[in-house]
Amino acid sequence: MTSAFETLLSRRGWLLADGATGTTLFDMGLMSGDAPALWNDIHPDRIAKLYSGAVEAGSDLFLTNSFGANASRLKLHDAGHRARELSRISAEIGREVADRENRPVMVAGSVGPTGEIMGEIGTLSHEGAVDMFHEQAEGLKEGGADVLWLETISSQEEFLAAAEAFAKVDMPWCGTMSFDTAGRTMMGITSAGLVDIATQTSKAPVAIGANCGTGASDLLRTVQGIQAKSPPMAIIAKGNAGIPKYVDGHIHYDGTPELMAEYAVMARDSGAKIIGGCCGTRPDHLRKMREALETRAPTLLPSAEQIQETLGPFSSATDGTEPNDTPKRPARRRRRA
Repeated sequence: MTSAFETLLSRRGWLLADGATGTTLFDMGLMSGDAPALWNDIHPDRIAKLYSGAVEAGSDLFLTNSFGANASRLKLHDAGHRARELSRISAEIGREVADRENRPVMVAGSVGPTGEIMGEIGTLSHEGAVDMFHEQAEGLKEGGADVLWLETISSQEEFLAAAEAFAKVDMPWCGTMSFDTAGRTMMGITSAGLVDIATQTSKAPVAIGANCGTGASDLLRTVQGIQAKSPPMAIIAKGNAGIPKYVDGHIHYDGTPELMAEYAVMARDSGAKIIGGCCGTRPDHLRKMREALETRAPTLLPSAEQIQETLGPFSSATDGTEPNDTPKRPARRRRRA
């Protein structure tokens, strides 16, 4: 049976996702080092306000405050045993916000990286990662999420472990990676590589794409790389609002609402169907993005020159997919005698 999320996605030319979770929570008083997921229980009113801000700005879907609500990250706050509970609460609050609207609004259950390293150089096993992701997915499903949303992933191992876990709860899911190292993820995955990985999964994601990374220009180059592989699923673009700068003791993103409106249109014209913002993206940005998507007709694929002229220069000369452009993988750690 087709899910509500898949139905909405099939009926619309594009969907507007939400903006930044962390940026907004810091605006509300979250302190550096705090666990955002604990606010689901301590400050549910603020989490509802976070979600409502995106919906009122025109978002068709928003991510739950559960990015770091896995056992590995929560154990740093003596709350590893609360992963399923805090994930469930994040979705329950979202369900209440979405159901108040007189239009379809989807609740996307955010699942972030474990914070541990997998594979030959890591300590987290595949089975351990699957269990961790499965626990969180069960909580999000219980809370009423419409879709599971894997984000900011850098390794193939973690992506595939999450895919296996999500298949166990039988929910549609989306997956994005962060391409922040000269067009590649920290672990060397390219835009083309993401498509290859996503098509390996037993339960394929409904949509794949990029989030966070460096800036909007780089993210669009990655989106175009994904589109060039003609993936069988929709494409997601969720870029930062400009470039981070340290101002008066705080991180500030220099992207204006007008710049993000240009980015949103270029993302759509580059092949993205789900378009939103990541770090630094506030409701004012989302309003301008929605307005631009609704009022400006689709055009041809923007060139690299057009992207840079409008949004700023790329952070690297290549996007990581050119021949002989393969960075070295991290060296295997040696055990001490």
